[in-house]
Amino acid sequence: MRKFLIALGLLLAFALPGQAQETGTTAPQAEAAQAQITGLAAVLAEYSKEIAKPSRRTIGPVIAAIAASGEGASRFLQAYADKRVGQRESDGAFFIIEKKGSEYELSDPVTGAPAGTAAKSDIKEIKPNSGVRAEIGAALVRFLLSDPDPKKRRDALTAIERDGEASHLEPLRASIPDETDPAIKAEKERLERLLTIRFGKDAPERVAAIESFGSDLGLDFRATLNPLVATTRTAFAGAPEGNVANALKPGRDISKDEAYAMLVAAKIAPARISASEMQQALAAHVEGGQVGGLPLAAMADPAKREEAYATLAAAGIVPQRLTDAEADKLVSDQQYADIYAEPDPEVTTAAEAALTRVGRTVAAMQTVDLGLDALSLASIYFLAAIGLAITFGVMGVINMAHGEFITMGAYTGYVVQLFVPDYTASILIALPLAFAITFGAGVAMERLVIRWLYKRPLETLLATFGISIALQQLFKNIFGTQARPLTSPPWLDGAWTLNDVVSISYIRIAIFVLALIFLALYLWVMRRTRLGLEVRAVTQNPSMAASMGINPDRINMLAFGFGSGIAGIAGVAIGLFAKVTSEMGQDYIVQSFMTVVVGGVGSIFGTLAGAGLIGVLQKGIEWLNPSNTLAAQTYMILFIIIFIQFRPRGIIALKGRAAGD
Repeated sequence: MRKFLIALGLLLAFALPGQAQETGTTAPQAEAAQAQITGLAAVLAEYSKEIAKPSRRTIGPVIAAIAASGEGASRFLQAYADKRVGQRESDGAFFIIEKKGSEYELSDPVTGAPAGTAAKSDIKEIKPNSGVRAEIGAALVRFLLSDPDPKKRRDALTAIERDGEASHLEPLRASIPDETDPAIKAEKERLERLLTIRFGKDAPERVAAIESFGSDLGLDFRATLNPLVATTRTAFAGAPEGNVANALKPGRDISKDEAYAMLVAAKIAPARISASEMQQALAAHVEGGQVGGLPLAAMADPAKREEAYATLAAAGIVPQRLTDAEADKLVSDQQYADIYAEPDPEVTTAAEAALTRVGRTVAAMQTVDLGLDALSLASIYFLAAIGLAITFGVMGVINMAHGEFITMGAYTGYVVQLFVPDYTASILIALPLAFAITFGAGVAMERLVIRWLYKRPLETLLATFGISIALQQLFKNIFGTQARPLTSPPWLDGAWTLNDVVSISYIRIAIFVLALIFLALYLWVMRRTRLGLEVRAVTQNPSMAASMGINPDRINMLAFGFGSGIAGIAGVAIGLFAKVTSEMGQDYIVQSFMTVVVGGVGSIFGTLAGAGLIGVLQKGIEWLNPSNTLAAQTYMILFIIIFIQFRPRGIIALKGRAAGD
């Protein structure tokens, strides 16, 4: 036994130093291995459980740690938001995953290097919910602001504009000096100033940001200022607290009922009990033919009802009810004010001043915008009426079918686009074709009907009115009753925008230019060509013109056809923005006649002035009463009736023999 114990002791003596040596070398190795895990890998190891089972309540610190971890943070967060992060079941390691058939391709979350493949059963796919993805998206902004891809930088700016936070301000400022794209840099600088207004560190910085915009009309600037000057009406038992916008006095600024409601909201006064609520309470506490110690017969007297209710309230059976005198005293003893949502008075003062400047500029720009709308409408009316200025203003023919020639031109453009798919080419073809078709229709109408009715205006009106109805029915039979599309070329899409207030569509600009072109064409034809000379001669004195060798019938035919052809071209232009139906022309026939009559019959410049007057008048009335355009047209007609009473010959009246005729 003694020998056995000696042998066991020797064995332990030799074994323990080796074990100590092994232990002494293993601990430092483990510490060294732990020290090698840094950056993103260390964060992933530390927050393994939170990343694997994310919750919006707990993910905030995790995302912040990942964002600050350095290399690979942006890549991992983007994959995390896209649900492309998986955890290996065997060791809990995280990878960026891509589905490939029945397997996942793995990538290292730090370096992005390929890390082999794994079966789907070996990888647990992590799917953060929408709340967690929103938190990740906010953290990604700082990386996206400096991303090499300009599209991603613009997307980041859009995200900040939509839901900016104080945490975005410093990353945004840091990204501005290194921005290489001038347009994106300008967007960043503007957004930085907007965020400074909201989240600047002190009042001087925020005020300077507000003043840097001057009278800027941007909606984003106004949207940033408006919350600063938003107010809440509040009652106070003592002096008003906070950034006071306005002190309010009951009976002057607010009603006493509003003041008492504010007291109730501030828990300074109890809610008022109405007379009906008092009666319901009394009825609910009737006992032995009495209520509150008074007989039911006495309840017909309001004073007795008050007394009975007071008795019940004193017993704690019902809530206390204030009398009117008590409520009025309570209202008069308190103070009321509008309190700014922004606590800093310097900021609200600067914001109010900026909004005042912007308001003045907006009012001026709205006037400009209204003027452009009126000019656009005037050009449409002038284009619609220029053909009538020839047939009615020069020839004296009351052509009630003029609107149908406009419709005919619009339908011509529609038919051309059925065969010519290129919208630009189709419009270029439709304009001369519409002139040719409506010119031919006008010549046929003049030869078959109008030539027999000169100097007989009533019969002319009835005949052309019948032709108008017949043409409308013909259009319905051919094209149906539904609106037909007449599509504008792509280069006419959109609008010319000066700022957030003033804009005008390119189609209306094109119509304005077209109206000027036809004004010039009319003046050239009537004043520089033989046809114009003969038209003026026949119009003023047909007999004398005939004695000079001019054929009045031929001239009347060509003049009527020319006016109808211009109406057809107007139809193509108007159809680009108006609905093309069989009744389309009826929307413009009344305005066309008013334009010619108000401007002055027989004068093209009078027609131009009439179109301008009607356009300005209609847009002005619509601005005063925007909810009722029909009323605007009614008031406009009444104005024109009154106007003609004082200027029966129109704005620009003819002089000489033509005026006498």
